[in-house]
Amino acid sequence: MTAVGIDGLEIWAGKLELDLPEVFAPAQGDDPGKYTKGLGLHASSFPDTYEDIVTMGANAALRLMRRKDVAPDEIGRIDVATESAFDKSKPVSTYVAGCLEQVLDGDFRHANKGERKFACISGTQALDDAYNWVRAGRHRGKRALVVATDTALYARDDAGEATQGAGAVAMLIGEDPDLVSFTQAQGFGSMDETDFLKPQQQFPSVDGQRSVQVYLARMREAVEDYESQAGDVHPEDFAYAPFHTPFPGMVRKAALLGFRHVSRDTEYEDRVAEEIGRQPRREEFDDLEGFRAALKDYTDALAETDVYQDWYARTVEPTLELSRYCGNWYTGSVHVARASGLLQAAEAGQDLTGERLLVGSYGSGAQAEIHHETIQPGWEENIRALNVKDQFRDRYDLTYEEYERIHDAHNHEKETDTDELATPDEEFVFDGWGRMGERKYRYV
Repeated sequence: MTAVGIDGLEIWAGKLELDLPEVFAPAQGDDPGKYTKGLGLHASSFPDTYEDIVTMGANAALRLMRRKDVAPDEIGRIDVATESAFDKSKPVSTYVAGCLEQVLDGDFRHANKGERKFACISGTQALDDAYNWVRAGRHRGKRALVVATDTALYARDDAGEATQGAGAVAMLIGEDPDLVSFTQAQGFGSMDETDFLKPQQQFPSVDGQRSVQVYLARMREAVEDYESQAGDVHPEDFAYAPFHTPFPGMVRKAALLGFRHVSRDTEYEDRVAEEIGRQPRREEFDDLEGFRAALKDYTDALAETDVYQDWYARTVEPTLELSRYCGNWYTGSVHVARASGLLQAAEAGQDLTGERLLVGSYGSGAQAEIHHETIQPGWEENIRALNVKDQFRDRYDLTYEEYERIHDAHNHEKETDTDELATPDEEFVFDGWGRMGERKYRYV
């Protein structure tokens, strides 16, 4: 059977940077460690006044298509995943296609275009749709373009303000991919939840404590569902485990619970048993409350063991490096994590061909998905082509006063005339409004 998966990806970060420990923390009267150690964040990417979800998505897609030498008529579908859409009818994918047609030869007249929404998980759902489209034989030899793009902004002084971010990830999906291939094995955990939502509003309403609980619960259910198809997961089965990363501190919680689950009845549990005992089993306790208390004590102790920390440093920590310097990108978050792990491996000279990734996606509302991907022979050349670290280095450093003005400029309820801070160069920019209130774009 011909492999189907991601043939290439590109990342486009917002052109501005907010330094959390040096700029944001002092303005908030906070200890910088609240961000760097607690949340695990050092900086956030922000969109300049001429940037939005269309420009970032189109810029990532343009760079990807040029690098992979793909013409518009070789694309059979364009799916944009976002939770920052500004129109309830016209999909962002039409805007992205219109931008690309300004500079590429040809058009996307015969490409199916759509928009995916389910909070942060919709980027992965769009990949699933593209995979199924190719597998069903409806692609006519063409590839799919999937774009995950968001401006993940919160209201000023909201508890989530420090986790903000903005950027886009563009991915090509097709046969004989150069980066990773997919399989049919998936696991889901989904329930009607109210942890994070935007009912007719730009900035989200968030129950932070509830959101963490829901994230962990749905991830656990998705792992169990995945194992029902793929068999039990072992800690050594995967080179990396990229998770949805609203902030690295959340992933630390998910990774610990995941390791506890997959190490049960393995030599890993045997190794830590000498130090902290074996995992509690439900049948050992007369009541659920006693079992949960024992399990929490075991989990807390497990986090301090060398066995767990070595696994975490090897399997999870590399996937968080980029997120520490760009914040939460909603739909793009887990795809930034995948790229981060692979980029770290390429820089370290690791040969990952044939190795597997265990990918954990999540969207509030709520749903988690677990699947695995196999790293393909062309992965290293593909991932070394990313210039995301150069983008981070070249961002304009915001003062706190500039951050306030930029945030107001992107607030739909405010009319703020703010000059751009960065200089656009070989990229798409927002260019005002059309006769029906549509957004217009041009290539600089």
